[in-house]
Amino acid sequence: MTDFAAPLDDILFSLRHVAGAGRVPDWDDETAEEVLGHFASFAEGVLAPLNAVGDRQGARLENGRVRMPDGFAQAYRQLADGGWQGLTAPEEFGGMGLSPLIAAGVSEIFTGANHALEMVCGLVPGAIATLLRFGTEAQQAEWIPKLASGEVLSTMCLTEPGAGSDLSRIRCKAVPDGDGWRLDGQKIFISGGDQDMSDGILHLVLARSGPPDSGLKGLSLFLTRPGPGVSVTRIEEKLGIHASPTCQMEFDGAPAELIGEEGGGLQAMFTQMNHARIDVALQGVAHASRAWQIASAYAADRGQGRRADGSPAVLSDHADVRRMLDEQRHLAMGMRALCHIAAVALETGDAPDLVEFLTPLCKVLGSEAGIRAADLGIQILGGYGYLEEYGIAQVWRDARITAIYEGANGIHERSLATRGLRPGGGADAFAALMAELGQGDPHLDARLADWQALCDDLRAADDATPRAHAFAKATKRLALDAAWCRIAAVADAHPEPEEIRRLARSLRG
Repeated sequence: MTDFAAPLDDILFSLRHVAGAGRVPDWDDETAEEVLGHFASFAEGVLAPLNAVGDRQGARLENGRVRMPDGFAQAYRQLADGGWQGLTAPEEFGGMGLSPLIAAGVSEIFTGANHALEMVCGLVPGAIATLLRFGTEAQQAEWIPKLASGEVLSTMCLTEPGAGSDLSRIRCKAVPDGDGWRLDGQKIFISGGDQDMSDGILHLVLARSGPPDSGLKGLSLFLTRPGPGVSVTRIEEKLGIHASPTCQMEFDGAPAELIGEEGGGLQAMFTQMNHARIDVALQGVAHASRAWQIASAYAADRGQGRRADGSPAVLSDHADVRRMLDEQRHLAMGMRALCHIAAVALETGDAPDLVEFLTPLCKVLGSEAGIRAADLGIQILGGYGYLEEYGIAQVWRDARITAIYEGANGIHERSLATRGLRPGGGADAFAALMAELGQGDPHLDARLADWQALCDDLRAADDATPRAHAFAKATKRLALDAAWCRIAAVADAHPEPEEIRRLARSLRG
């Protein structure tokens, strides 16, 4: 199996030169390089060696408690002791107070090294952001230092049987109890619903505090912790991310505290969900990058046939294999660029409409990029790709979930074709971004004109949803082309400028 190597140069190139991280007030170039370099070494030496172990062993439920695979608790302790769980938490709460853009790079590296462990740890920044925005001073003082130190991990308890993406069907009930609340109901698909790595867990639970027919307005957000009234009833057996315990949880009179206002649960939960969706997009980028890494190493070494001059050839000498390797690279670098552009826009705060449009687009494009690149990797390795020992099969299995969780891709495609095309929905801001990235490139200008005509057609339609997938497909192609226009324009800043320019040319065919 090819050892994991963090794509550090590509990440720094994308943040600095493609996305323009220097526009963000708290960005420090030297700090970013140092921090990401330290985490890359930690991921390569500690996290990545446990990836295959976790895949083979998985998490298991014993006497109502989740047991993580061998070595995971020790690795988590090193992660927490290094301060990585509090990377973006404010310093007054014990965090590092570093830029979320640095956290984006850490998240990608973490996923590439060990997606399952990242799943259990990766909800903490969103929980901290939710508490900072909606929590009381007492809740912030109690929980944020524990989250930042790694003493506590967090969950997002949203999905229920029969109530997946349709949140109006949530039935987990919250009833007042003195100064607090009690929760009764069941939640499913809860990542890290229990584990034996952290000392505690903060459960953020979306529950119905209003009448059964109160719809979305009757939902509130609560916090609770393991103890009486909170139990894990099963762990799901999944296609991938085996070491991430996906739990079914039962709340039976569990004591809880309200976060924010009663009836404001959806708004509070979306603080965490929006963070999670960008994180999922970066998970796809990580899988695409890792798939290319495995496939390119194999293709450079595997003897296959003869060159035109009769000398022995390797797989990467063959045009069809080079085509697939290039597509993997296009997906990884292009999607990373779009995610970083979205992250910079989010941090500067000067383009909320653009962020509104880019978030679902990145989630769809990023997740599809990871799956597609992993599938290409299996094809490049041939029969060996179908074997577990080469690692590419696990990349595909782990990547596949990203198109489903944090909102199935079809839902986000529908959002782009409906809400995204309304005034303020972000389509106009997106078009302006595409023109800026393209810098007058005739090929991209023509594609952008076609896309804008499609937008006009959908705006005039009585129902845009039957064409949502086609619209998303056109939007994705436009976005990837524009990202590569930008990448090519700053290629001199990359350690391999000629290779970047070659890739940009090959994308055009």
